[in-house]
Amino acid sequence: MSRIKRQKLYYFLLVPGLLYFLIFHYGPMYGIIIAFKDIAPFDGLKGIFSAEWVGLKHFRNFTESYYFTNIMVNTLTISGYRLLFGFPAPIILALLINEVRVVAFKRTVQTISYLPHFISMVVLAGLVTTLLSTDGGFVNGVLQKLGFEPVLFLSDTRFFRSVLVGSGIWKEMGWSSIIYLAAIAGVDQQLYEAAKVDGAGKLKQIWHITLPGISPIVVIMFILAIGHVMDAGFEQIFLLYSPPVYGVADIIDTYVYRKGLVEVQYSFAAAVGLFKSVIAAVLVLGTNYLARKFGQEGIW
Repeated sequence: MSRIKRQKLYYFLLVPGLLYFLIFHYGPMYGIIIAFKDIAPFDGLKGIFSAEWVGLKHFRNFTESYYFTNIMVNTLTISGYRLLFGFPAPIILALLINEVRVVAFKRTVQTISYLPHFISMVVLAGLVTTLLSTDGGFVNGVLQKLGFEPVLFLSDTRFFRSVLVGSGIWKEMGWSSIIYLAAIAGVDQQLYEAAKVDGAGKLKQIWHITLPGISPIVVIMFILAIGHVMDAGFEQIFLLYSPPVYGVADIIDTYVYRKGLVEVQYSFAAAVGLFKSVIAAVLVLGTNYLARKFGQEGIW
């Protein structure tokens, strides 16, 4: 308590952030109980407390439903692609930008790579749809010039996931590289000088100095990425998918949207959302534990 009194001004600075989380994140959590009740669409707030308890009924209905396997596979597959291709992309970009010695060119590349982050997902979906359209789209125009048939990229199950993941990486890769560039800037430059004296080339310097130097940041970012495995990017999928690709694009969040807002099954949708959140929490805790086990700092 004496330490808190001495540093009370610093603790006071935490108040706005704490209030934000209490009001907008922890306060609404009382609504979780509707996942264990059978609430009617027009019961209102009082229905949250007066509705009949049904226990794990909605969870059982979800796990036993026809769609369960498909949406779980889609969610994990799309998230797996994002991790496999999207997670290393900003690291590689940061390493490449760090090696550029012409300052003007380096800043230009950084600026260009950051810009897509500021494009809203709605605009991105519009750009992707326009570029890949079979009616005057640039990509299909090039394919036709080369003698190929037009391809329905957004309506073909073979290409939809690739388009989805690729456009997502393009949008966020530059912005995500900022934190890695900052980490690289903190690596001791004397290590590079010593490596040069020992005859190490650029690739060996990157492998033996840069990557080990930024490994704590990489581990933390990986743990945070694991926490979003069950998300799979609702907004982007919702804006790009259509019934022909539901088989490869329908994820937990789009399923929750249809059940909760379209079909007005609030309790069922809440149960599915809670199911997803519990799995995400377990993944974060498990990944953090493994990181600590292998000598990394982890998140806590």
